[in-house]
Amino acid sequence: MKLLRLNALAPTTELPDTAVTIGNFDGVHLGHRAMIRQLQTIAQNNNLKSLVMIFEPQPLEFFKGYDAPPRISSLREKVEYLTELGVDYIAIAKFDESFRSLSATDFAAILKNKLNAKHLVLGDDFHFGKNRQGDSEFLQSYGFAITNLETIQLDGERVSSTRIRQTLQAGDLALAAQLLGRPYSITGRVVYGDQIGRTIDFPTINVRLNRHKPCLNGIYGVDVLCETESLQQRIQQHTPSQVGIQGYAPTALFGAGHVGTRPAIKQAHPEWRLEVHFPDVSANLYGLLMRVTFLNYLHGEKDYPSLEALKAGIDDDVEKLLEFRRSNATLPF
Repeated sequence: MKLLRLNALAPTTELPDTAVTIGNFDGVHLGHRAMIRQLQTIAQNNNLKSLVMIFEPQPLEFFKGYDAPPRISSLREKVEYLTELGVDYIAIAKFDESFRSLSATDFAAILKNKLNAKHLVLGDDFHFGKNRQGDSEFLQSYGFAITNLETIQLDGERVSSTRIRQTLQAGDLALAAQLLGRPYSITGRVVYGDQIGRTIDFPTINVRLNRHKPCLNGIYGVDVLCETESLQQRIQQHTPSQVGIQGYAPTALFGAGHVGTRPAIKQAHPEWRLEVHFPDVSANLYGLLMRVTFLNYLHGEKDYPSLEALKAGIDDDVEKLLEFRRSNATLPF
Protein backbone atom coordinates (compact mmCIF):
# COMPACT_ATOMS: atom_id res chain seq x y z
CA MET A 1 0.00 0.00 0.00
CA LYS A 2 1.24 3.50 -0.86
CA LEU A 3 0.07 6.60 1.00
CA LEU A 4 -0.45 9.89 -0.86
CA ARG A 5 -0.95 13.35 0.62
CA LEU A 6 -3.21 15.43 -1.58
CA ASN A 7 -4.25 19.07 -1.51
CA ALA A 8 -6.04 21.29 -3.99
CA LEU A 9 -2.82 22.99 -5.12
CA ALA A 10 -0.60 19.90 -5.25
CA PRO A 11 1.14 19.15 -8.54
CA THR A 12 -0.05 16.31 -10.75
CA THR A 13 0.96 12.91 -9.40
CA GLU A 14 2.35 10.11 -11.53
CA LEU A 15 0.15 7.11 -10.88
CA PRO A 16 -0.86 4.09 -12.92
CA ASP A 17 -4.45 3.96 -14.14
CA THR A 18 -6.69 3.62 -11.09
CA ALA A 19 -10.12 2.61 -9.92
CA VAL A 20 -11.12 5.08 -7.20
CA THR A 21 -13.63 5.26 -4.40
CA ILE A 22 -14.15 8.39 -2.30
CA GLY A 23 -15.50 9.13 1.18
CA ASN A 24 -14.83 9.65 4.87
CA PHE A 25 -14.68 5.90 5.56
CA ASP A 26 -15.25 6.62 9.23
CA GLY A 27 -15.19 3.25 10.95
CA VAL A 28 -14.35 1.29 7.75
CA HIS A 29 -17.57 -0.65 8.44
CA LEU A 30 -19.43 -3.39 6.54
CA GLY A 31 -20.72 -0.95 3.94
CA HIS A 32 -17.24 0.42 3.34
CA ARG A 33 -15.82 -3.09 3.11
CA ALA A 34 -18.38 -4.02 0.45
CA MET A 35 -17.35 -0.93 -1.51
CA ILE A 36 -13.66 -1.87 -1.24
CA ARG A 37 -14.38 -5.40 -2.48
CA GLN A 38 -16.26 -4.00 -5.47
CA LEU A 39 -13.41 -1.56 -6.12
CA GLN A 40 -10.82 -4.33 -6.07
CA THR A 41 -12.88 -6.54 -8.39
CA ILE A 42 -13.25 -3.72 -10.92
CA ALA A 43 -9.55 -2.86 -10.65
CA GLN A 44 -8.52 -6.46 -11.22
CA ASN A 45 -10.89 -6.95 -14.17
CA ASN A 46 -9.70 -3.77 -15.89
CA ASN A 47 -5.96 -3.88 -15.13
CA LEU A 48 -6.21 -0.91 -12.77
CA LYS A 49 -4.84 -0.18 -9.31
CA SER A 50 -7.27 0.35 -6.44
CA LEU A 51 -7.23 3.76 -4.73
CA VAL A 52 -9.26 5.02 -1.79
CA MET A 53 -9.56 8.79 -1.33
CA ILE A 54 -10.33 10.00 2.20
CA PHE A 55 -10.58 13.47 3.72
CA GLU A 56 -8.65 14.88 6.68
CA PRO A 57 -10.13 16.55 8.58
CA GLN A 58 -13.52 15.08 7.78
CA PRO A 59 -15.61 17.78 6.05
CA LEU A 60 -18.08 18.23 8.93
CA GLU A 61 -15.12 18.73 11.28
CA PHE A 62 -13.93 21.55 9.02
CA PHE A 63 -17.37 23.17 8.90
CA LYS A 64 -18.58 22.54 12.46
CA GLY A 65 -15.41 22.10 14.53
CA TYR A 66 -16.13 20.63 17.96
CA ASP A 67 -19.85 20.40 17.12
CA ALA A 68 -19.15 17.86 14.37
CA PRO A 69 -20.25 14.26 15.02
CA PRO A 70 -17.76 12.29 17.13
CA ARG A 71 -15.28 10.21 15.22
CA ILE A 72 -15.44 6.45 15.05
CA SER A 73 -11.89 6.10 13.69
CA SER A 74 -8.80 8.28 13.81
CA LEU A 75 -6.76 8.79 10.64
CA ARG A 76 -4.24 6.19 11.82
CA GLU A 77 -7.00 3.65 12.38
CA LYS A 78 -8.59 4.28 8.98
CA VAL A 79 -5.27 3.80 7.20
CA GLU A 80 -4.61 0.62 9.18
CA TYR A 81 -7.99 -0.92 8.34
CA LEU A 82 -7.80 0.06 4.66
CA THR A 83 -4.29 -1.37 4.45
CA GLU A 84 -5.52 -4.64 5.94
CA LEU A 85 -8.14 -4.79 3.17
CA GLY A 86 -5.36 -4.74 0.58
CA VAL A 87 -5.95 -1.48 -1.34
CA ASP A 88 -3.04 -0.33 -3.51
CA TYR A 89 -3.18 3.40 -2.72
CA ILE A 90 -4.71 5.63 -0.05
CA ALA A 91 -4.94 9.32 -0.97
CA ILE A 92 -5.45 11.64 2.02
CA ALA A 93 -7.03 14.85 0.79
CA LYS A 94 -6.37 17.86 3.01
CA PHE A 95 -9.84 19.34 3.48
CA ASP A 96 -9.22 23.07 3.88
CA GLU A 97 -10.64 26.29 2.47
CA SER A 98 -9.04 25.69 -0.92
CA PHE A 99 -10.40 22.17 -1.15
CA ARG A 100 -13.92 23.02 0.02
CA SER A 101 -14.07 25.82 -2.59
CA LEU A 102 -13.40 23.50 -5.53
CA SER A 103 -16.12 23.43 -8.15
CA ALA A 104 -17.46 20.10 -9.35
CA THR A 105 -15.34 20.50 -12.49
CA ASP A 106 -12.18 21.24 -10.48
CA PHE A 107 -12.79 18.19 -8.29
CA ALA A 108 -13.29 15.96 -11.32
CA ALA A 109 -10.03 17.33 -12.76
CA ILE A 110 -8.19 16.23 -9.61
CA LEU A 111 -9.57 12.72 -10.02
CA LYS A 112 -8.52 12.65 -13.66
CA ASN A 113 -5.19 14.45 -13.59
CA LYS A 114 -3.82 13.77 -10.11
CA LEU A 115 -5.24 10.34 -9.36
CA ASN A 116 -5.38 9.08 -12.95
CA ALA A 117 -8.85 7.67 -12.26
CA LYS A 118 -10.54 5.68 -15.00
CA HIS A 119 -13.35 4.05 -13.02
CA LEU A 120 -15.16 5.34 -9.93
CA VAL A 121 -17.01 3.26 -7.31
CA LEU A 122 -19.42 5.52 -5.42
CA GLY A 123 -22.11 5.30 -2.79
CA ASP A 124 -25.71 5.86 -3.77
CA ASP A 125 -25.81 9.31 -2.11
CA PHE A 126 -22.42 10.66 -3.27
CA HIS A 127 -22.15 14.43 -3.85
CA PHE A 128 -19.06 16.62 -4.07
CA GLY A 129 -17.72 20.05 -4.95
CA LYS A 130 -18.73 23.45 -3.64
CA ASN A 131 -22.36 23.40 -2.44
CA ARG A 132 -22.47 19.68 -3.33
CA GLN A 133 -22.91 20.54 -7.00
CA GLY A 134 -21.48 17.30 -8.39
CA ASP A 135 -22.90 13.79 -8.42
CA SER A 136 -22.46 10.48 -10.25
CA GLU A 137 -24.19 11.74 -13.41
CA PHE A 138 -21.82 14.71 -13.59
CA LEU A 139 -18.79 12.44 -13.28
CA GLN A 140 -20.12 10.11 -15.94
CA SER A 141 -20.55 13.06 -18.30
CA TYR A 142 -16.97 14.06 -17.51
CA GLY A 143 -15.79 10.72 -18.91
CA PHE A 144 -15.44 8.37 -15.97
CA ALA A 145 -16.87 4.87 -15.86
CA ILE A 146 -19.15 4.76 -12.80
CA THR A 147 -20.31 1.95 -10.53
CA ASN A 148 -22.83 2.92 -7.86
CA LEU A 149 -22.94 0.58 -4.88
CA GLU A 150 -26.30 -0.02 -3.29
CA THR A 151 -26.76 0.49 0.44
CA ILE A 152 -25.69 -2.40 2.66
CA GLN A 153 -28.25 -3.34 5.32
CA LEU A 154 -28.19 -5.27 8.56
CA ASP A 155 -31.48 -6.32 10.18
CA GLY A 156 -33.39 -4.23 7.66
CA GLU A 157 -31.55 -0.98 8.45
CA ARG A 158 -28.80 0.79 6.54
CA VAL A 159 -25.25 0.22 7.75
CA SER A 160 -23.79 3.70 8.18
CA SER A 161 -21.31 5.62 10.29
CA THR A 162 -24.23 7.51 11.84
CA ARG A 163 -25.89 4.28 12.95
CA ILE A 164 -22.62 3.00 14.43
CA ARG A 165 -22.10 6.23 16.38
CA GLN A 166 -25.59 5.94 17.83
CA THR A 167 -25.03 2.27 18.65
CA LEU A 168 -21.76 2.97 20.46
CA GLN A 169 -23.28 5.88 22.37
CA ALA A 170 -26.09 3.56 23.49
CA GLY A 171 -23.53 1.05 24.82
CA ASP A 172 -24.57 -1.75 22.42
CA LEU A 173 -21.08 -3.09 21.75
CA ALA A 174 -22.35 -6.36 20.28
CA LEU A 175 -24.37 -4.62 17.55
CA ALA A 176 -21.50 -2.20 16.91
CA ALA A 177 -19.20 -5.18 16.36
CA GLN A 178 -21.67 -6.62 13.83
CA LEU A 179 -21.91 -3.33 11.93
CA LEU A 180 -18.15 -2.84 11.91
CA GLY A 181 -17.22 -6.44 11.21
CA ARG A 182 -14.96 -6.42 14.30
CA PRO A 183 -15.15 -5.37 17.98
CA TYR A 184 -14.78 -1.63 18.40
CA SER A 185 -11.36 -0.37 19.43
CA ILE A 186 -9.33 2.83 19.81
CA THR A 187 -5.57 2.96 19.16
CA GLY A 188 -3.30 5.58 20.73
CA ARG A 189 -0.09 6.14 22.63
CA VAL A 190 0.11 6.23 26.40
CA VAL A 191 0.66 9.85 27.46
CA TYR A 192 1.07 11.64 30.78
CA GLY A 193 -2.10 12.58 32.64
CA ASP A 194 -2.54 14.33 35.97
CA GLN A 195 -1.92 11.06 37.92
CA ILE A 196 -4.96 11.46 40.17
CA GLY A 197 -5.66 7.72 39.94
CA ARG A 198 -2.49 6.95 41.88
CA THR A 199 -3.65 9.04 44.81
CA ILE A 200 -6.77 6.88 45.22
CA ASP A 201 -4.99 3.54 44.61
CA PHE A 202 -6.28 3.09 41.07
CA PRO A 203 -3.40 3.98 38.72
CA THR A 204 -4.41 4.26 35.07
CA ILE A 205 -2.81 4.64 31.67
CA ASN A 206 -4.00 7.64 29.67
CA VAL A 207 -4.39 6.68 25.99
CA ARG A 208 -4.35 9.51 23.44
CA LEU A 209 -7.71 9.62 21.65
CA ASN A 210 -6.54 11.32 18.41
CA ARG A 211 -10.02 12.74 17.72
CA HIS A 212 -11.92 15.83 18.84
CA LYS A 213 -14.34 13.65 20.82
CA PRO A 214 -15.11 9.92 20.97
CA CYS A 215 -18.33 7.97 20.35
CA LEU A 216 -18.21 6.41 23.81
CA ASN A 217 -18.92 7.59 27.32
CA GLY A 218 -18.75 5.53 30.48
CA ILE A 219 -17.11 2.50 32.08
CA TYR A 220 -16.13 -0.56 30.06
CA GLY A 221 -14.42 -3.90 30.28
CA VAL A 222 -11.56 -3.67 27.78
CA ASP A 223 -8.85 -5.78 26.19
CA VAL A 224 -5.56 -3.88 25.79
CA LEU A 225 -2.93 -4.97 23.29
CA CYS A 226 0.42 -3.22 22.82
CA GLU A 227 1.17 -2.68 19.11
CA THR A 228 4.89 -1.99 19.58
CA GLU A 229 6.20 -4.58 22.05
CA SER A 230 5.14 -7.26 24.50
CA LEU A 231 3.00 -5.67 27.20
CA GLN A 232 3.66 -8.52 29.61
CA GLN A 233 7.43 -8.25 29.18
CA ARG A 234 7.37 -4.49 29.81
CA ILE A 235 5.35 -5.01 33.00
CA GLN A 236 7.58 -7.82 34.27
CA GLN A 237 10.66 -5.64 33.78
CA HIS A 238 9.25 -3.26 36.40
CA THR A 239 7.25 -5.56 38.68
CA PRO A 240 8.14 -9.25 38.08
CA SER A 241 5.52 -10.44 40.59
CA GLN A 242 2.63 -8.70 38.81
CA VAL A 243 1.14 -10.24 35.69
CA GLY A 244 -2.31 -8.63 35.60
CA ILE A 245 -5.49 -10.24 34.28
CA GLN A 246 -5.14 -12.17 31.02
CA GLY A 247 -7.10 -10.57 28.18
CA TYR A 248 -8.93 -12.37 25.39
CA ALA A 249 -6.22 -11.89 22.78
CA PRO A 250 -3.12 -14.03 23.50
CA THR A 251 -0.88 -11.09 24.48
CA ALA A 252 -3.55 -8.71 25.81
CA LEU A 253 -4.41 -7.58 29.32
CA PHE A 254 -7.95 -7.13 30.61
CA GLY A 255 -8.72 -3.83 32.26
CA ALA A 256 -11.35 -1.36 33.41
CA GLY A 257 -11.69 1.39 30.83
CA HIS A 258 -13.13 4.85 31.32
CA VAL A 259 -14.07 7.27 28.54
CA GLY A 260 -15.33 10.70 29.49
CA THR A 261 -14.59 14.15 30.85
CA ARG A 262 -14.31 13.11 34.53
CA PRO A 263 -17.01 15.36 36.08
CA ALA A 264 -16.00 14.19 39.59
CA ILE A 265 -12.60 15.90 39.11
CA LYS A 266 -12.76 19.69 39.37
CA GLN A 267 -11.17 21.04 36.17
CA ALA A 268 -10.90 24.48 34.62
CA HIS A 269 -11.10 23.00 31.12
CA PRO A 270 -12.61 19.48 31.05
CA GLU A 271 -11.34 17.32 28.21
CA TRP A 272 -12.14 13.87 26.91
CA ARG A 273 -9.96 11.07 28.25
CA LEU A 274 -9.51 7.37 27.64
CA GLU A 275 -8.08 5.80 30.79
CA VAL A 276 -7.51 2.15 31.63
CA HIS A 277 -6.86 0.61 35.04
CA PHE A 278 -5.10 -2.77 35.08
CA PRO A 279 -5.82 -4.67 38.31
CA ASP A 280 -2.65 -5.88 40.05
CA VAL A 281 -0.35 -3.95 37.69
CA SER A 282 1.89 -0.95 38.21
CA ALA A 283 4.46 -0.21 35.49
CA ASN A 284 5.85 2.56 33.32
CA LEU A 285 3.96 2.20 30.03
CA TYR A 286 4.43 5.74 28.70
CA GLY A 287 4.98 6.00 24.96
CA LEU A 288 3.62 2.55 24.11
CA LEU A 289 1.10 2.31 21.27
CA MET A 290 -2.00 0.58 22.65
CA ARG A 291 -5.12 -0.85 21.03
CA VAL A 292 -8.03 -0.70 23.49
CA THR A 293 -10.90 -3.00 22.49
CA PHE A 294 -14.28 -2.41 24.15
CA LEU A 295 -16.02 -5.63 25.23
CA ASN A 296 -18.52 -4.83 27.96
CA TYR A 297 -20.45 -1.65 28.77
CA LEU A 298 -21.02 -1.27 32.50
CA HIS A 299 -22.61 2.18 32.90
CA GLY A 300 -22.34 5.80 31.88
CA GLU A 301 -20.00 8.32 33.46
CA LYS A 302 -21.02 9.44 36.96
CA ASP A 303 -20.44 12.67 38.85
CA TYR A 304 -19.30 11.60 42.33
CA PRO A 305 -19.52 14.18 45.15
CA SER A 306 -15.99 13.55 46.47
CA LEU A 307 -12.76 11.67 45.76
CA GLU A 308 -13.72 9.20 48.49
CA ALA A 309 -17.00 8.47 46.71
CA LEU A 310 -15.13 8.24 43.40
CA LYS A 311 -12.73 5.69 44.88
CA ALA A 312 -15.62 3.60 46.22
CA GLY A 313 -17.36 3.78 42.84
CA ILE A 314 -14.23 2.68 40.96
CA ASP A 315 -13.69 -0.18 43.41
CA ASP A 316 -17.23 -1.42 42.75
CA ASP A 317 -16.82 -1.02 38.97
CA VAL A 318 -13.54 -2.95 38.91
CA GLU A 319 -15.03 -5.82 40.89
CA LYS A 320 -18.02 -6.04 38.54
CA LEU A 321 -15.77 -6.03 35.49
CA LEU A 322 -13.56 -8.73 36.96
CA GLU A 323 -16.67 -10.81 37.56
CA PHE A 324 -17.57 -10.28 33.90
CA ARG A 325 -14.12 -11.56 32.90
CA ARG A 326 -14.41 -14.60 35.18
CA SER A 327 -17.86 -15.40 33.78
CA ASN A 328 -16.88 -15.04 30.12
CA ALA A 329 -14.08 -17.39 29.12
CA THR A 330 -14.43 -16.38 25.45
CA LEU A 331 -15.21 -13.10 23.72
CA PRO A 332 -18.82 -12.03 24.41
CA PHE A 333 -19.48 -11.43 20.67
